[in-house]
Amino acid sequence: MGRIIFIQNIIGGLETGSLYALAALGVVLIYRVSDVTNFAQGEMAMFSTFVTFTVWTYSRAAGYSYPYLIAFFSALIFSAVFGYLIERVFIRPTTESSLLGKMIVTFGLILIVNGSASAIFGTDSHYLQRAVGGTIIISNLVIRPHSFFVIFLALVIMGVLFYMIKYTMFGVAIRATAQDRETARLMGVNTIKVTAFTWIMATIMGAMAGLMIAPATNVSTGMMADVHLKSFIAAVLGGFTSFVGPVIGGLIIGVMDNLVGYYISTNWQTVIVYGILILILIFKPYGLFGTRPQKKV
Repeated sequence: MGRIIFIQNIIGGLETGSLYALAALGVVLIYRVSDVTNFAQGEMAMFSTFVTFTVWTYSRAAGYSYPYLIAFFSALIFSAVFGYLIERVFIRPTTESSLLGKMIVTFGLILIVNGSASAIFGTDSHYLQRAVGGTIIISNLVIRPHSFFVIFLALVIMGVLFYMIKYTMFGVAIRATAQDRETARLMGVNTIKVTAFTWIMATIMGAMAGLMIAPATNVSTGMMADVHLKSFIAAVLGGFTSFVGPVIGGLIIGVMDNLVGYYISTNWQTVIVYGILILILIFKPYGLFGTRPQKKV
């Protein structure tokens, strides 16, 4: 029985960890390309999830056969448009601003997006169904297909992104912009287009994380607070200079969260997990996979 419980905790940790990884990768992608730490990532994901919930609710009421699929693809479309508009209206005009100025803009976005969500959708908490329902029991091991769907979806999205970054010409443009924006522009890379695309991709990844976590947290204005915080920590743990690091960091935090919460205490869960994180960063200040920034003089 102890082994079965351990396996279930690992699976649950990988499920939540894959969502942390997805959101963390979006944060790092934006940071590397546009030099902006997007503190509003969680609020943007929350707003997209509310839109998805609204589409799902009306689709069910209208009697459509597959309301969840309709809502899912609506989330993809809306989050893509939403990410582009945020970049175009709020971020692009601050290109020449200081890092502090850009950071304040994203803090302002938290208030704008959260306030807009409260005004449009209200402050109530709403139920949203799982993507895949049901439970399977194999030799006392309780398996939820939804957990494997979440892990699979996160891996597919991240796999597509990694393939594009490494093997396509647009991926070369992303890497060049992340390495040196000004040099990339002088070499003919359309850095404005690259930046807009990364905001679109990051917003989609955040929306998918919100959509997958919603059945556990319900849809509310505060639903992404914990996920958003842990995605940032995952990015720091893995390293902001690495695209792979945030994924590993997210999985580590997800699994550690579950194991510490079950085997030690939920009261000590946050203390122990983040205490270990601080110790790691003392010895690896740029993250597990990050590298020290190099400057030419």
